[in-house]
Amino acid sequence: MKLSRPVSWFLLAFGVWSWFIWITFVKNLWQDGSGLAFDGAGDPTGYFWVHLTLAVVSFLLGTAIGVLGFRGVRALRREQPDQQV
Repeated sequence: MKLSRPVSWFLLAFGVWSWFIWITFVKNLWQDGSGLAFDGAGDPTGYFWVHLTLAVVSFLLGTAIGVLGFRGVRALRREQPDQQV
């Protein structure tokens, strides 16, 4: 299967965006002072575990999608070595 240039760049950008967003979210989750992520004793709550699981899954999917986009961009550049991209 061959990806077009716009699709390849979109997938690559989505992977990078996913990492940026979820790293920020996990940092905020870890530093939560509202009592949602950690109870009074400092132990993680169900909210913490559910959202950490969502973040890990999103990291994995973002990485897979970004790799597909990167491979698509790289393949397009190999096909047209005489043009500056």
